[in-house]
Amino acid sequence: MTQVRFGIIGIGNMGSAHATSITGGQVPELQLVAVADRRASRRQWAAETLPADVTVFSEGKELIASGLVDAVLIAVPHYQHPELAEDAFAHGLHVLSEKPAGVYTKQVREENAAAAKSGLTFAMMFNQRTNSVYRKMHDIVQGGEFGAIMRVNWIITDWFRTQAYYDSGDWRGTWNGEGGGVLLNQCPHQLDLLQWICGMPSEIQAFAQNGHWHDIEVEDDVTAYLKYPNGATGVFVTSTGDYPGTNRFEVTMERGKIVCDGGRLTLFRLDENIRDVCQHSEQAFARPVVHAELVETDGSNPQHVGILRNFGQHLLTGAPLIARGEEGINGLTVSNMIHLSSWLGRPVTAPIDEDLFLAELNERRAASHAKKAGSDVAIDLTDTY
Repeated sequence: MTQVRFGIIGIGNMGSAHATSITGGQVPELQLVAVADRRASRRQWAAETLPADVTVFSEGKELIASGLVDAVLIAVPHYQHPELAEDAFAHGLHVLSEKPAGVYTKQVREENAAAAKSGLTFAMMFNQRTNSVYRKMHDIVQGGEFGAIMRVNWIITDWFRTQAYYDSGDWRGTWNGEGGGVLLNQCPHQLDLLQWICGMPSEIQAFAQNGHWHDIEVEDDVTAYLKYPNGATGVFVTSTGDYPGTNRFEVTMERGKIVCDGGRLTLFRLDENIRDVCQHSEQAFARPVVHAELVETDGSNPQHVGILRNFGQHLLTGAPLIARGEEGINGLTVSNMIHLSSWLGRPVTAPIDEDLFLAELNERRAASHAKKAGSDVAIDLTDTY
């Protein structure tokens, strides 16, 4: 096999971008042979835009059962991700899922079990892991040279969205359609990176405001306080209401600090372990020597195309996956902990009470109402990641 026969389920905002990347020759490992979408307008787009030999289905499960493909990418509303992934595994297909892996961890845990039972490949579209800046941060923090993590801070508020964005689909900004707001739509990549680089928090106290800046049911403004097993603490702040926004991620360790701001990495090295200085210095205002330097990276940042190519290369040659599908539950766990803490008004510890989370979510889904959708046109997301 020189190419993987590939299908895309959901050709809206992201699915259509993936389709044109593949048919445009940017992903030689994959051959797009089928797409599916429930919306007639998107099927018409496919018929008019994609090559004539790409079969168009109205249902993802029809595509899965067709026998035309070896693997599928799932790019539909969030609640359907695990259901379609499990159906694909049952039909012997490999799966690449858009973020998030699902809406709640109990569902995703079942998805992971189905993947493991099938023996097939399961991958996540965590395209930010291809960014050389975050790869370098991961290597520095996890490498151990700078000691244990002491503090984590990430302000990621450059997600400004207008009301028109939320009105572009009847499912957007609703508990029953989307399952969450900025945490589940914009921030799965950042929550994945947060745990990939810094590890999983053990406790979270959060404040998530619903419809604070927009006419929506779900959260659009979040502040979360994180605690880690080793005593480190952190703050995660995000919003779709700020403009201009900020994207600053810093990790303080015992022998230095790494800061990502404006796409640049700055490393602050200490000659001494700050904990040793704190405990043993005889100077009340001791200030260890600090060496600041800009960190060079390899500059590579292939984003979605990089994940698509990696997925194809894994299936064709066994190349290691950038993001295994089973890892999707990690960032989602952080997201679920933030939601549950905000809903209950108290800290939430890991492992999360999955039944309690689902009960609280279902209460909100029961009161949820689909909006009158605006224009049924896919939004160009090229400059949003």
